[in-house]
Amino acid sequence: MSSLLLRGEGGFFISHLGGILHFPLTKAAPDIKLCLSTNGLALPDMVDRIADYNVDHVTVTINMVDPEVGERIYPWIYFNKKRWKGRDAARILSERQLLGLEMLTARKILVKVNSVMIPGVNDEHLKAVNREVKKRGAFLHNIMPLISEPEHGTFYGLTGQRGPTAEELKHLQDSCEGEMNMMRHCRQCRADAVGLLGEDRSSEFTNEKIEAIEIADVSYDLSAREAYRDKVEETREKERKIKEMLAGLGRGKGLEEEAPVLVAVATAGEGLINQHFGHAREFQVYEVSATEAKFIGHRRVDLYCEGGYGEDDSLSRITEALSDCVGVMVAKVGGCPKKTLEEAGILPIDGYAYQSIKPSLLQWFSEYVEGIRSGKIVPKSSSGQTKIRSGAFTAPSPAPGQIPLAILK
Repeated sequence: MSSLLLRGEGGFFISHLGGILHFPLTKAAPDIKLCLSTNGLALPDMVDRIADYNVDHVTVTINMVDPEVGERIYPWIYFNKKRWKGRDAARILSERQLLGLEMLTARKILVKVNSVMIPGVNDEHLKAVNREVKKRGAFLHNIMPLISEPEHGTFYGLTGQRGPTAEELKHLQDSCEGEMNMMRHCRQCRADAVGLLGEDRSSEFTNEKIEAIEIADVSYDLSAREAYRDKVEETREKERKIKEMLAGLGRGKGLEEEAPVLVAVATAGEGLINQHFGHAREFQVYEVSATEAKFIGHRRVDLYCEGGYGEDDSLSRITEALSDCVGVMVAKVGGCPKKTLEEAGILPIDGYAYQSIKPSLLQWFSEYVEGIRSGKIVPKSSSGQTKIRSGAFTAPSPAPGQIPLAILK
């Protein structure tokens, strides 16, 4: 476990922050990073208290800086013992959010801003949000898609509002990237999520199971935690060396004028192409050019291979989820999905199994361009309608007697 993220109901939650942070885990593991997530309405009143308790990171959700846009997102707020509606509510909320952001950064507390992209409501306006939060010192901006599926029960989901396509989301993120760093690996986890990014293990930590845990019996092994952090630092150093090696790798080959393309990668981690196509529950997507392989997001999919058998319905949904990609890099892929991918205009790429992702993508791009020029490969155009599947994968519960290896987020 490396971080503890605290979320709750507005001012009541922050006013009880002291009691929450005296929770036994924070005493037993003082090296754990404390993170707070808030809508920002009560934030200006609580910044001093947040600083006093050494909260390292704060995430503020800011979906607008113009009350005219805000009244289409927030029907009402409850502030100073009064319910405010419409444009007045949006104005108060926006002013409080931006003031709280300024106060946090003045105290050297790192602030990430979350924004939900709602097509036709705030999609173009989020560029202005991006400029304003950068101006006030936010270090990272996470623009994520609206979760619009009716089964989630959200306001917009029940009114028929659509979410953005993958192409629309990427275009907006690209437009804002010149202003500040953009976060592209968000899985939109639930507020009570437990686990890793992209792997919600909340089902292992029901109230009944938590109540049965004896805190006194939980041992804290600082040396093991330090050894893990050393391993993480080794991985980061490896990434830095790969980045240095990649610098200029594709230059001088006459490829610079070629347009970048999107490629999906099946990976189980460690920066390697190390997962079978049929075992992937999500794919990482990279924008690849002659000189760069840039991670731009992920695509959640249904598992294709269940019990040794492929699911045709899952396969069709996978090709839909990757419809804007020209290829998919995998450790291995079977004959049936390989044929289906090719028919969908997606190149199955299995010649780089267990190699590093970014160098492999750059090498493949050179081969891809040669194939285009020789006529062996027909260029693919995107429909611009690639649907985003929202939410994080929920991991199955462990077998009886198995110890869950979870990390609180």
